[in-house]
Amino acid sequence: MAQKIHLSRKSEDYLEAIYVVSREKGYAKTKDVAAELGISPSSVVEMFRKLDKLGLVRYRKYEGVVPNPEGLRIGKMIKSRHDTLKAFFMKIGVPEDIADEDACMMEHELNPVSIEQIQLLLRFVDEKADRSHTFADFEAFCRVKKAEGGRNDF
Repeated sequence: MAQKIHLSRKSEDYLEAIYVVSREKGYAKTKDVAAELGISPSSVVEMFRKLDKLGLVRYRKYEGVVPNPEGLRIGKMIKSRHDTLKAFFMKIGVPEDIADEDACMMEHELNPVSIEQIQLLLRFVDEKADRSHTFADFEAFCRVKKAEGGRNDF
């Protein structure tokens, strides 16, 4: 039985960035991952080495990394979770930049069952858009409440 690896948020973010970059090129260079994460290239090398030691990527100095199957699976999963959460937040009217930021935080924390239900809700809304007015009604509700100056006291 394979040993489960417990990764930090930071490691998961790197695997997501490596997945995104390597989808296009088949590999990920230090500068590409740094650009994807908005950090300096010097910060990336240390994590590449750590992920290599964990067997999640193959790191070659000056060449970057190629994700191994498990690293690819984790990166793809984190990217999917991020995209799902961002789409959900945007669907309920959260501005894109905030939706993206919140998705980055939550993608690591939510139970897979919750993510799956959000994915199903989004698919339902997309497939039933012509017959369902739920989100249009919600948007109208939000406009009215905001115009009234209502506060959300949760």
